[in-house]
Amino acid sequence: MTARPAVDDAALGREALAVLEANWTGCATVPAPGLYPHQWSWDSAFVAIGLARHRPGRARAELLSLLDGQWATGMLPHIVFHTPEAYFPGPDVWRSQDHPLAPRVRTSGLTAPPLHGLALWWLYRHTGDAAFVRRAFPALAAQHAYLARDRDLGGAGLAAIVHPWESGMDDSPAWDAALAALPEIRYGYRDACLEERHPDSDHDRYVWLALRYRDAGYRAEYLRDEHPFAIEDPMFNGIWLASSQAMAELAPVAGADPVPYAEQAERIRSALLDRLWDDGFYARDLRAGELVRIHTIGGFGPLLDPGLPAQHLAAAVETLESARFMGATGYPVPSCEIRAAQFDRTRYWRGPSWVNTNWLLRHAAAVHGLESLGRQLTNGTLRLVRQAGFRECFDPFDGSGRGCRDFSWSAALTLDLLADTVER
Repeated sequence: MTARPAVDDAALGREALAVLEANWTGCATVPAPGLYPHQWSWDSAFVAIGLARHRPGRARAELLSLLDGQWATGMLPHIVFHTPEAYFPGPDVWRSQDHPLAPRVRTSGLTAPPLHGLALWWLYRHTGDAAFVRRAFPALAAQHAYLARDRDLGGAGLAAIVHPWESGMDDSPAWDAALAALPEIRYGYRDACLEERHPDSDHDRYVWLALRYRDAGYRAEYLRDEHPFAIEDPMFNGIWLASSQAMAELAPVAGADPVPYAEQAERIRSALLDRLWDDGFYARDLRAGELVRIHTIGGFGPLLDPGLPAQHLAAAVETLESARFMGATGYPVPSCEIRAAQFDRTRYWRGPSWVNTNWLLRHAAAVHGLESLGRQLTNGTLRLVRQAGFRECFDPFDGSGRGCRDFSWSAALTLDLLADTVER
């Protein structure tokens, strides 16, 4: 690990803003130069949150740029291709331009965790910009309608992901069994860009799933009846619940009825408890008809729910603070239980710590008034970036940086955490 000079909070904030300026393309923020040269949906929501108190105009531009890629179905794609930069899988793989309901700009055909309602609420909370809420709210209402209409594949109120890329946690061991159940696929190519991002993943199955969905015309009926990968993920749905509650609070500002969003949050809460809870929250594989019994960072997504029953909250926090996660590492929070056979401190989402999931859990701690936990998450995350810089992810034991340097959500969320330390 390369040592990094100590920096004070003001200097760290300036460094974070410099990273975000360097990664700005003129219409969107790329996650990192070179390896991720386009706009990613989940990343942009975190960037907007981080900039809300520092560059609110840029935060608004970030969200509007992403909304330019929204499909007529309401689906917000996980990638928007604003530039011709090379990337795999790129526009020629997704072929969104061939779909009658796709937007003018080229996009992927998959979606991403629906954090955008919470991001809009965060921006309104810190700016009071009601005009922007009225402008963005209808698009996010359409996004929520899409999830409820086209992605409730289990029929119980939860949205299903249909590809590991939709989770934002691409290589999580929670997807291993579902991927292993797919046919053995060999396309006979190796893409250097994909291998650099996911060196140990089953690239062919990832691409095969995307191509099946594309060749089925991105139809909701195909997902419901035929698509072989369908998982109810607790992180995706915990984020959807949090955004639904944010939409309920924003609805009066936008001149809309808050009741449908409050009811949606209640449906998600009930389904999370009924379908994904068993001594903790687990993903449910709809095709196998069973829970995926491995503890990952995704299992803490329902902590974002302020209405989570006390007994479930206490059990989840106990696991989070135990030697299975935070209690045995030097830094928060490993992305997989460290006692699991699948734990790997070097491999994306199978062990390393991430600033974005730390931020989500820090927000969850604030929602439930867990001040000590919130301080641990804030201070531990800031230690990571002070020590190793704005890396994509970090070793949870020694804090060394892994993946890309100058990663946008790491910089943006550092700004937000620093602002919270000033306000305390």
